[in-house]
Amino acid sequence: MTNDVFVFDRNIIRQNRNRCAPKLNEHGFLVDWSMDQIKTRLKDIKRTFKSALQIGYRTQKLDIKNIYTLDMAEGLTPDIQADEELLPFAPESFDLIVSPLNLHTTNDLPGTLAQIKGTLKPDGLFIAALLGGETLFELRDIMNKVEMDISGGLSPHVAPFADMPQMGSLMQRAGFNLPVIDSEKITVTYDNALKLMEDLRFMGEGNALIQRKKKLSTPDFFGKTVQEYATRYSDKNGRIRATFEVIFLIGWAPHESQQKPLRPGSAQNRLADILKSTEEKIPC
Repeated sequence: MTNDVFVFDRNIIRQNRNRCAPKLNEHGFLVDWSMDQIKTRLKDIKRTFKSALQIGYRTQKLDIKNIYTLDMAEGLTPDIQADEELLPFAPESFDLIVSPLNLHTTNDLPGTLAQIKGTLKPDGLFIAALLGGETLFELRDIMNKVEMDISGGLSPHVAPFADMPQMGSLMQRAGFNLPVIDSEKITVTYDNALKLMEDLRFMGEGNALIQRKKKLSTPDFFGKTVQEYATRYSDKNGRIRATFEVIFLIGWAPHESQQKPLRPGSAQNRLADILKSTEEKIPC
């Protein structure tokens, strides 16, 4: 792995998760919602999973008898404390692997997805929820504007998350079969920007970017952020809006029984015959 891959300070991420552990019941609504969505998608899959791994353990886990939770933060009391980028399992260990809002802060997401695929048994299922590229665009916009006004330069405050096309490419690159990618946007309202930042802090989503400004931002910075946010992104009741995009990934470890795309030219019927139309050749 080259240095240009490193975006997140993984030690800071572990510290953030440990700090949020006592207050997750108050601030973990987005993780809970994502887990509920994963459970809903699992209900549509008529299969019994005998062994499962949950990467990321915040407030709840799947109701499966033989399930293990994994997280790098010891304060979250997972069954296994380990880095998501270095999964400590033998190949083909689990029928099911899920991850609720955990993998978007890995530095080597392609490598992590490939490890997950290798850890699944043939025809095993992977479902994950990750924050997507539209997440907190309002906060990013306001902080960039305020920092430019105060210092004339920019430093990253909100992580750059992947979008749906990128995630689709990564799933295929990792070797998953039959990948399905979809996303949902959630708008949450707060009294002010400070309340939003408090929620993020105790959700375990504080700024862990390596290129973040190491010195604490000034009171002037936060004061102007609160003011500008209220001016540009508030509703008629004076509450500010914050957008979260959650991208859901579904993919299967390859197995010979799975549906395969037809080879080009192998169709048994012409489209023109099916549509009862006339096929015409268009001159080049």
